[in-house]
Amino acid sequence: MALKNITANKGRSFLTMLGIIIGIASVIMVMSVGDGTANAMNSEVAGLGTGQINVYCSDSAIEEDAWITPEDLAAIRERLKGADGVTPNDGASGSTVTGKGEFAVQLNGGTQDLQRSMNYIMKRGSYFTSADVEEGNRVCVLTDNDAKRLFGSDDVVGMEIELTINNILGSYRIVGVMQQKENSGFVSYTYEGMPVTLDVPYTSFESFGWESNSFYSATVFASDTASGQEVARELVHLLETRHQCAGEDYYQIQSFQDMVAELNGMLAIVTTFISCVAAISLVVGGIGVMNIMLVSVTERTREIGIRKSLGAKTSSILMQFLAEAAILTVVGGVIGIILGLLGAAGACSLMSASMGSTIRPGIQAGTILGATLFSCGIGLFFGIYPARKAAKLSPIEALRRN
Repeated sequence: MALKNITANKGRSFLTMLGIIIGIASVIMVMSVGDGTANAMNSEVAGLGTGQINVYCSDSAIEEDAWITPEDLAAIRERLKGADGVTPNDGASGSTVTGKGEFAVQLNGGTQDLQRSMNYIMKRGSYFTSADVEEGNRVCVLTDNDAKRLFGSDDVVGMEIELTINNILGSYRIVGVMQQKENSGFVSYTYEGMPVTLDVPYTSFESFGWESNSFYSATVFASDTASGQEVARELVHLLETRHQCAGEDYYQIQSFQDMVAELNGMLAIVTTFISCVAAISLVVGGIGVMNIMLVSVTERTREIGIRKSLGAKTSSILMQFLAEAAILTVVGGVIGIILGLLGAAGACSLMSASMGSTIRPGIQAGTILGATLFSCGIGLFFGIYPARKAAKLSPIEALRRN
């Protein structure tokens, strides 16, 4: 009887379900796109090496001149268990002029391990070596995009780049060209108008008038089998021992895992907030179900009176109207789930095409199950009042109404 009444008013039934359909579809779409984005981002970030540990000098360390030194870097490389690489985070800025025009240049100074912190692979030539670092050779590595900006081609290995840094003119020889890893739409280091970036041995800065003998921060690369937290503790202990500052909190640690966790937490908050906003339409849809059911009770007052006068139980009337409300919301929920999954697939395809990264919907059974149960709950909750109103009608009063 509930199905018959719903199909007898197809247009009204569909409009009643529309709020439920939109709400369920919105929630599933937002949750799937959010999870898919997080999965794609984590996959790319993992390619950078989640074993990166950044150590910084605190304000107290700076006041006491307890900077990280090249000797500290050597000690970390030789004595720190679980670490298989270290580089200082040094830099300089300058400018260069080529046949393509004038460009701002940012130099990233480090050891040969600097390459491990980048989301790039070698395309031509090779990265600079430990020998280049020890000898302070003026060699550099750049990306294929920057090479094309400077020279119109990425076949530039062996060419010289003349730079002006601190009003001192010098040159670097290009020994390698890098390209960004595939599917790296999230972790990208280039955008139109940014300075040309060169990776160089930090010791080469001595050619431009300053000594590279102290650093504000450094990056340590933990091996795959090592515990990042354990390496971080030993790193701080080693630096405090060398600078005789145990317990002074001179050195602060930020691991790559911490940064990824913070990023995921922010993304989860945004996704949850948007999902909650989308879920408001479910409540609106539930109110729509209640309104239609109240109209239905009013229209079928005489039918209810006749059924009760012939012996129909109150529970039977109650279950009939509850069944109608539940069917409306369940059918609307199923349609919403299908549309939400299709919408998530379409949104992820558009994002993949625009960002150059493969993003797949993060469809979770829990999300679908939760949406389905919530849909059923909405139908039952907002269907109770009209159903009780119908069930409590007096047969005599119901039959007297026109």
